[in-house]
This record gives sequence, C-alpha cells and structure tokens, in this order.
Amino acid sequence: MAIYGTALLSICLLVGLIVGRLLGALVGVDANVGGVGIAMLLLILICDRLQQSGRMQPPTKQGIVFWSSIYIPIVVAMAASQDVLAAINGGAVAIVAGFLVVVISFAMVPLISRIGRSDSLPQKDEP
Repeated sequence: MAIYGTALLSICLLVGLIVGRLLGALVGVDANVGGVGIAMLLLILICDRLQQSGRMQPPTKQGIVFWSSIYIPIVVAMAASQDVLAAINGGAVAIVAGFLVVVISFAMVPLISRIGRSDSLPQKDEP
C-alpha cells in the first residue's frame, strides 16, 4: 500500500527542487529557495485535482498520506540542522538569539495553555 503515491510524491519533489534552484539563481543566491514548499503545494494541487476528477484510487491516497507523514518530519529535521549549522558559523549573536527564542517559547507554553481553558465550565447536574 505504501508504494502507491511514491511516484507522485517524488515527481513533485523533483519539480519543486528544480523550481527552487531556479528561483535561487534568479534572486542571486546559490541555494534552493522554497523548493520543498513548492513541492508540497504542487502535491496538494495535484492530489486535489485527481480527487475531483475521481482518478485517485484509495490505495494511492493512503500511500500519499503515509509518505507525507514521514516526509514532513524529515524535512523539518533537515531544516533545523541547517539552521543550527548556520547559527554556529554565524557567531555568538546567532546562538544567543536562538537560545532566547527557545527559552521564551518554553515560557509561553503555560500561558498559551491557559487561554483555551475555562475555570467556569458548567457542571453536570447530578440526578
């Protein structure tokens, strides 16, 4: 089942990487600019078009869901490792800024969790 959709995912990735390289060259940067994002958008658009026309079979849909659930964490991990390398090469200011962002984010978790909670929820009446 998981093999279905792999060709579609890989074609979208290749097209996205090529377009990202071309965008990088256009901007004057020797890097891939948004290639993975372009690939994901392309995959969404193609899957939507195939579903609307009724040509996407359930095994293909399940395969795409399987690969996308693996693909996204890998891409996030790759981007995070590149950010860490850039911060280390960027000097102390980049490392301190990254550290502060992480500390502030952790400090915000309790505050954000209180927003969705209400202490005055209606109680169930006991019979």
